[in-house]
Amino acid sequence: MADPNISQEQLKALQEKIKQMSPEELKEFQKKQCMFCQIIAEKVQSKKIYEDERALAILDINPANPGHILLLTKEHFTIMPQLPDEEISHIFMVAKSISNSMLRSIDAQGTNIIVANGIAAGQRAQHFMVHIIPRKENDGVNFVLPQKAMQDQEIEAIGNRLIAALKGEVQEDKTNPTTQKGTNLDEISKLLGAKR
Repeated sequence: MADPNISQEQLKALQEKIKQMSPEELKEFQKKQCMFCQIIAEKVQSKKIYEDERALAILDINPANPGHILLLTKEHFTIMPQLPDEEISHIFMVAKSISNSMLRSIDAQGTNIIVANGIAAGQRAQHFMVHIIPRKENDGVNFVLPQKAMQDQEIEAIGNRLIAALKGEVQEDKTNPTTQKGTNLDEISKLLGAKR
């Protein structure tokens, strides 16, 4: 993890160095800074629940509920758009199995399966992961999605932009890190100093 006592000059130098890195160098740099890559490499202790050649599931040390699992890709990816389709498919098949096992083994009445994709979405780790949280009625964990009123023309405009993007008809938005092949420099800097 990055040193929290880094000076502004050191941070600027690091940011400049990161700007000059190739995508491969950047990925390797991120991997060396990543606590979850250290867990995958067994340099940091964890309670493994599941492991295969592409994924590792561990118990969260600060769980929302007992049995909260972090499902990690073994290869370092920061955000979901970086994952190849076959990796996404595999991870969510594993998530499905883990969710099903929670329902059978620890008397969960349901599960939340969550991906915090990017800092604005609450992602605090620099490694892509899926949270699988066992749920029971009145367990005190509240996920409340606000319901905002929108005008019909706003809904139509947003819908059309999303449809066009899915068809590949929209140019990449350079200001949005989720549409880029790499990761936004500001997001990298924030994640380097962040904890999960």
